[in-house]
Amino acid sequence: MIARSPHPTEDHARAVALDKAAHLIEALPWLSRFHGRTVVVKYGGNAMVSEELRVRFAESIVFLRYAGLRPVVVHGGGPQISAQLERSGVESTFTAGLRVTTDEAMDIVRMVLTGQVNREIVGLVNQHGPFAVGMSGEDANLLTAERKTVEVDGETVDIGRVGEVTGVDPGAVAALLDDGRVPVVSSVARADDGGVYNVNADTAASALAVALGASKLIMLTDVEGLFSDYPHNTELISRLDAEELRGLLPSLSSGMLPKMEACLRAVEGGVPQAHIIDGRVPHSLLLEVFTDQGVGTMVADPELEASLLAGNGHIHTTATKAGGAQ
Repeated sequence: MIARSPHPTEDHARAVALDKAAHLIEALPWLSRFHGRTVVVKYGGNAMVSEELRVRFAESIVFLRYAGLRPVVVHGGGPQISAQLERSGVESTFTAGLRVTTDEAMDIVRMVLTGQVNREIVGLVNQHGPFAVGMSGEDANLLTAERKTVEVDGETVDIGRVGEVTGVDPGAVAALLDDGRVPVVSSVARADDGGVYNVNADTAASALAVALGASKLIMLTDVEGLFSDYPHNTELISRLDAEELRGLLPSLSSGMLPKMEACLRAVEGGVPQAHIIDGRVPHSLLLEVFTDQGVGTMVADPELEASLLAGNGHIHTTATKAGGAQ
């Protein structure tokens, strides 16, 4: 009997299956290293506006959860806030790159972040299982903040109910993680005067990563990463340490500066790796965590990173204040 040769379409299907298997095996060492580790993901930008990217993001978060990681999502919602302010007839102005937040605007910010954006993210994640639990930075005093001011032309300017994170009480988030849940946190903080502040989501994510003893902080942005001398040089910086980043900070654009400052504070506070990645790329989160190449720009502490990659992870002791104060 003459054996039948496989049909060309069968050959193609087998090749595709083998390619998938190779990619799965590539993830094995990373699965081993990050199993049981906490990863804080700051979510925003175009990844939050595009319907397709919102769905892909939720899938990536659920994949991390099923892969044995402990993901925490921290989000803002600038585009949604601007749209709602316009619909409500409330003027939206910016000073030094920050939204001036009046008491009237703060009511809308709070409603949009906690009542709209947060619920949408929770709903998308929970299409895949009972994982996500939404919360505000106000809940259980997770985030506390003090009033933030800025300098414009040498003068101090009040920008309203905009806060600077001063403290983190991660107990409620840690309890959710221990219960196998995915906390989804909106960037609103409790104020010492009993009110609330709008806080920068990059800063909030960094402070929470430090307080939780996270192994990674991943910031989704609308750019590929950090460039050495943008726009004159479009060569992507794939990796740098804290000292190198400090030297670059004065030259960064107003849009990139708060993100890189947040990465620096996280690494200085004990997080082994902090990443800036392109949220416009579907599943860029998984490419960063589970592939050899990674994507975007990584800021790392060499000593902590060596321990993490050796499989020892990052053991957190006590840090409840933002910026790594212990």
